[in-house]
Amino acid sequence: MDTTSSSQRLTLPALSLSTLLGALGTSIANVGLPALSAHFAAPYARIQWIVLAYLVASTAMAVVAGRLGDRYGRRRVLLGGIAVFSIASTGCALASSLPVLVAARALQGAGAAAMLVLSLPFAADAGGRTIGLLATVSAAGTTLGPAIGGALLAGFGWPALFLAPAPLGVLAYACAWRGLPAGRSQVVHNEADTQTPYGALIGIGLMTAVVMATLVIGPFHLARTLGLRDAALGLSMACGPLAAALAGVPAGRMVERHGAAAVGRIGLACAAAGCTLLALLPAALGVGGYVLPLVLLTSGYAIFQTANNSAVMTACDASQRGRVSGLLTLARNLGLLGGASAMGMLFAATGMRTAFMASLLLVGAAGLTWRRTGRTAARRPA
Repeated sequence: MDTTSSSQRLTLPALSLSTLLGALGTSIANVGLPALSAHFAAPYARIQWIVLAYLVASTAMAVVAGRLGDRYGRRRVLLGGIAVFSIASTGCALASSLPVLVAARALQGAGAAAMLVLSLPFAADAGGRTIGLLATVSAAGTTLGPAIGGALLAGFGWPALFLAPAPLGVLAYACAWRGLPAGRSQVVHNEADTQTPYGALIGIGLMTAVVMATLVIGPFHLARTLGLRDAALGLSMACGPLAAALAGVPAGRMVERHGAAAVGRIGLACAAAGCTLLALLPAALGVGGYVLPLVLLTSGYAIFQTANNSAVMTACDASQRGRVSGLLTLARNLGLLGGASAMGMLFAATGMRTAFMASLLLVGAAGLTWRRTGRTAARRPA
């Protein structure tokens, strides 16, 4: 058997597992917060740091991980991130106090940053379909996190929330060790040599804030306005991330066939239509009047993200892909944090209609930034 081709077959599982674990780490612990609050006898103000520590660390380390990958080799830094994530996951499960758990979660987030950031440059070498696949895996991990976490919590208790990803981490490490090219340390160019894609960064940050608005506003609208409870509410909320997951791979194929510029515009149009319908459709239409526009919005986001990432990775110098991927991850995380706070406050103060009209304005602003990114993408091969 050709060992080279055998190793190459492990490349996609390595990248997919790395992305999946990073996404699961973001969402799997949330369902266990009440149980952790009871176990450590701590109020929510302290318990929330179990989630925040992961998000803050992964955000802070995003650009650092990308720079380290460019300078010292992306395979090496990615393997280090997988190892840190896996060891920290075990540390979370064995934590004897809340400060220890929070510290272990921060290490877990730092490892996740390396996995998420450095998977994208490897995917860029394989083309738009692989970038779309990673977008699908990321959305699937976010969607499945609460469901998997709930099952683990019910069956094995809160330590299982953190211990379960560790074996997958070992598998990801083995696949990456065998499947990713060893490469070399990059001679990193002066930052002036490669222009920072500010338009693409602003665009993905704005679009992520819009999607985060659905996760913040949705539960209150579905529960208080439409009267949904428990399972029905969770199922309705899952439709958005599921639609995003299903749109990723087709979006990658569209980028390869029609180019990133055109596909990005399609994604923006879908997202704008979803925001408009969410703002204008009456509550009398029931669950369908919320879920169908939600699916349109989140599908548009997934299409835009795939086009945006493909355009940026194609346009930048190969030696700078780690840094640029880190900036994209940073922009996306800042969009999550900003969307959660700003859109939540706007919804509380003015209601759902105004919040989604504001979201429509954000999509419009993302469209303005995409005009420049799209023109650059149109001049290069997809």
